[in-house]
Amino acid sequence: MTWGFMGERGTWGNEAAGYSMETMVETTGVNWATLAVSAFQATAFSTEIPYWEEPTVTDEEVRWAIRKAKSLGLQVCLKPIVNCADGTWRAHINFFDKDVPCEPKWSDWFASYGEFILHYAKIAEDTGCEMFCIGCEMVQTDRRESEWRKLISDVRKIYGGLVTYNCDKYQEDNVTWWDDLDLISSSGYYPIDDWDRQLDRIESVVKRFGKPFLFMEAGCPNRTGSAAMPNDWMHQGDINHSEQAEYYRTMFQKCGERDWVGGFMLWDWPAKLYAREEAAVHDGYCVYGKEAAEVIKAAFSAKLAVTKA
Repeated sequence: MTWGFMGERGTWGNEAAGYSMETMVETTGVNWATLAVSAFQATAFSTEIPYWEEPTVTDEEVRWAIRKAKSLGLQVCLKPIVNCADGTWRAHINFFDKDVPCEPKWSDWFASYGEFILHYAKIAEDTGCEMFCIGCEMVQTDRRESEWRKLISDVRKIYGGLVTYNCDKYQEDNVTWWDDLDLISSSGYYPIDDWDRQLDRIESVVKRFGKPFLFMEAGCPNRTGSAAMPNDWMHQGDINHSEQAEYYRTMFQKCGERDWVGGFMLWDWPAKLYAREEAAVHDGYCVYGKEAAEVIKAAFSAKLAVTKA
């Protein structure tokens, strides 16, 4: 499960955050946590990522979350994510392919992004994180192969665990540098009736590169209509717990038929958890207090039983 996304400074490392993580484990039976650290650049065309500033959580909060997860028996993937403060989705971060004087440049952006990523790679190494994710859904950057390969090389000088990149949905076959990573991962927000076709497409990528695969993100809000467009967090629909639960059943069934799907980092669980009695009216991705939580725990428990056997 992904934990803590968009957590602001002060929301990690306290009693409420500890309760949230404990409840996540108890409710879903997960054995991995992806800790999502959010930093911000001003716009999609800015070249500085001031990750040391508010609202990004402090380094001590990050270390606390890693310690807490490990105390609960979880393996940890540290996942620093850059977002745009103006609300533009990070997939649209983009610059001219050729550096032009007086214009923002890829070279400047990757210099700042590299500093950001290496800072957290050092924390991941120092705290014994089992996995490190170097980027998330940065579609327009995917074509910058040489810059990504250099960053991966720089990360490996600091961090000795598994290294991956979380490409966006439908982009698995557009990334050309999977061979430099330890595993392929992507966001699996695929329509409930399209899993077979998408898994066929992804399987060809997995076979071509010969790498393990997992869905670094996957999930669906509990709203009517969301199962057909699970990536649309802005979709408006009536609260529908059964539709969310059915989405998870279908996803687990379809992916369970492919032995190369290594797992899921489901989306998502907040550091500040809503009250249990509010679950009936909560319509986001988090499954706390919802029918889908039971589906997830049953699926994960069955998988773990098979693995241990």
